[in-house]
Amino acid sequence: MRGGGNMNQMMKQMQKMQKKMMEAQGELEESTFEGSASNGLVKVTVSGKKEITDVEINPEVVDPDDVELLQDMIIIAVNNAMEAVDKETSSKMGQFTKGLNIPGL
Repeated sequence: MRGGGNMNQMMKQMQKMQKKMMEAQGELEESTFEGSASNGLVKVTVSGKKEITDVEINPEVVDPDDVELLQDMIIIAVNNAMEAVDKETSSKMGQFTKGLNIPGL
């Protein structure tokens, strides 16, 4: 049985890597990320699952005559928070896919 030992060793390494990936994914999902617009006048907090968990709007930016500005600020803050999630996900999970050309990862 040539190579059987190498295959078993490789399987053990894959299982260990899978466990570490699951732990990293769990950490990401429990993390929170903040995005903001206009120097913090609008803040959005999202989870690592990309779910919005909080929105803070400074009363100074609430102008009934300019609702579009507030809408734009919310969009900017949400996009900023989602970008932070993507960046952290790429950083944490990228260590497991280095050198692998796996579509979707």
